[in-house]
Amino acid sequence: MTDRSAAGSRPQIIHLRAEGCSLLLEVAAGQLPYVRHWGADLGSLDRAAAEAAVLAAGGAGQRAGELIVEPPPVLPEPRSGWMGRPGLQGSRSGRGWSTAFGVESVTIDGAAAADYRETGAATVQVDALDAEAALRLGLTIEMLPSGLVRMRAELGNEGADYDLDELSLSLPVPARATELVDFTGRWGMEKYVQREQFAVGTHLRENRRGMTGHDTAYVVHATVPGSDFEHGETWGVHVAWSGNHRHTAEHDTTGLRLLGGGELLLPGEITLTHGQTYRTPWLYASYGEGLDAVAHRFHAYLRSRPQHVDARRPVTLNVWEAVYFDHDADRLIELAALAADVGVERFVLDDGWFGGRRNSRAGLGDWTVASEVWPDGLHPLVKAVTAAGMQFGLWFEPEMVNLDSDLARAHPDWILAARAGLPIEQRNQHVLNLAIPECYDTILQQVLRILDEYDIEYVKWDHNRNHVEAGSQVCGGAPGEHEQTLAFYRLLADIKAAHPDLEIESCAGGGGRTDLGVLEHTDRVWVSDCIDPLERQRLQRWTAQLIPTELMGSHIASARSHTTGRRHELSFRASTALFGHLGVEWDLASATEEERRELAQWIALYKKHRHLINTGLVYRGPDPDPAVWIHGVVAPDRSEGLFEVASLTWAVPGAPLWTRLRGLDAERRYRVSLIGVGEQPATQWTTETLTMPGSVLTKIGLPVPELHPEQSLLIHAARLQ
Repeated sequence: MTDRSAAGSRPQIIHLRAEGCSLLLEVAAGQLPYVRHWGADLGSLDRAAAEAAVLAAGGAGQRAGELIVEPPPVLPEPRSGWMGRPGLQGSRSGRGWSTAFGVESVTIDGAAAADYRETGAATVQVDALDAEAALRLGLTIEMLPSGLVRMRAELGNEGADYDLDELSLSLPVPARATELVDFTGRWGMEKYVQREQFAVGTHLRENRRGMTGHDTAYVVHATVPGSDFEHGETWGVHVAWSGNHRHTAEHDTTGLRLLGGGELLLPGEITLTHGQTYRTPWLYASYGEGLDAVAHRFHAYLRSRPQHVDARRPVTLNVWEAVYFDHDADRLIELAALAADVGVERFVLDDGWFGGRRNSRAGLGDWTVASEVWPDGLHPLVKAVTAAGMQFGLWFEPEMVNLDSDLARAHPDWILAARAGLPIEQRNQHVLNLAIPECYDTILQQVLRILDEYDIEYVKWDHNRNHVEAGSQVCGGAPGEHEQTLAFYRLLADIKAAHPDLEIESCAGGGGRTDLGVLEHTDRVWVSDCIDPLERQRLQRWTAQLIPTELMGSHIASARSHTTGRRHELSFRASTALFGHLGVEWDLASATEEERRELAQWIALYKKHRHLINTGLVYRGPDPDPAVWIHGVVAPDRSEGLFEVASLTWAVPGAPLWTRLRGLDAERRYRVSLIGVGEQPATQWTTETLTMPGSVLTKIGLPVPELHPEQSLLIHAARLQ
């Protein structure tokens, strides 16, 4: 144990370095740790150089009549002179609201820290006590091998009941980060990017929907002016929590800037009795030169996890837009045969197979196969699917209940409600209180019985309403969001424990539950219920700011979009969908034989390149024109790349349409070709096999042929040996 109580002892300095990033921590006597630098790698530093860096980053000093200007510690405390949002907000009936934590021990990967340590990726644990407030604090700060930083805090109560209102962590960013980039959205329009000045005050993004939300801030970035995917220092944070949460960006009048966040707690939701603890979600922090570099760190972390999915992602067909609630065994078996013929590898039966679920008004909560629709159970369909060499998947929405259900009639007190009356309905349904043990066990056993009876390898887990007035009836209407989110995670974990090979998709009316918390328990996210390829260009481009292609459900839509009514050629629908976990959302029985042949060719193209698509580094832009976007994936060893050039509308007249293929090796030569199905657009450079230096492709680029709106082309670059 390191003694931090001795007066005059030198501050401990810890320098963590990984993949071009540095995190410089200072732990002074009687103070919580300060982040003195988070950003570009500072190189190897000795103690003297590290002290100089700490001094340089320590603040602007004192101005006449003002407090000392210094960035606050990772848990901002009022006693430090920070006049912004405190990291810890709570009290014992109005007492003990201002803390003074003193560090008792600092360890690095479990070993006591010396007064100076420089190392690579590592975990720093700081334990602190405020004896007067009778509170203990544990801080975990990690530098991951990807250069990603993550932090969380655990608060323990050693006194009388303590009412906790907020526990959030923060990281400083430099004064040159004068712009903010984050997201908003709604159903069908998730991940809508917005950019604004990082002005004085608090940029507060709160989400009270009981899920990540279609309008989530997602990743809050502070960036230098004019940054884009390729250029401009950028710092971003993400709260890995699937329930109520907040992100903050603060800029005070002294010039200090912080990014942070944590769980959003409802009034009275957390009261710590003596000996109880509360732990925050992880706050992830990514730095890079340009938005792509920030995204790459998130992607590298996700791909490093032992439970990460195989790159050979099975091509999936979901039948929702083919049959909706109209389930008929013969028709679905025919669809399965057509799916297998075009190369589909996973067949997913969506909503409508259970209880009284003939429409959206009934059945949720009764997870038994509907005998009037499926007199022989799901066995005939499952047998047909597996006999055709495909996996079988099934839709569930276990957190929800219709009032017209056996479960709701038997247990109306299991519905989340804050008052005597029920909350307003959304999509004819309510939320089950999974924190009630009997409710939890009932749902778990229903789901497990289905998974035990049938050969099911995939679950589409949906969540189609906001949590309005989410109180626990059995606790007098007390808020229940925190426990609900923990119960949701536990439910996923228990199901996975019983069926370790099961793959689960996180869907919440589309992309309403996309975060790193849910991805600890699930294997992909449904980007959006909107699969119009024109909209998907934006949706997939920005969803990739946090998660990689192989975790994004990306389906080839039917000719007429279910959500927008637009019509698109199969080539545009398919080339857009290639850059994700490919699937099909189309009534193949209504497609012509020619369309099915072409679809089979697109699926074969995906299979040929899916290892590249699902392991490659994502590069977005530079777009040659606001109406013409480019994006692609490049193999980690830069041996090949696959790029899409998509025309969203007419290009600006006279615009020079050249596109650079970023990420390739400038020192090697590549064979460049257009790929796709059917006739390709005429270009100046594909009349014969083209070989070009990587330097030309990355620095000059290729001229783009004029494309009609809502068309695209695919470019493949293969390195010559």
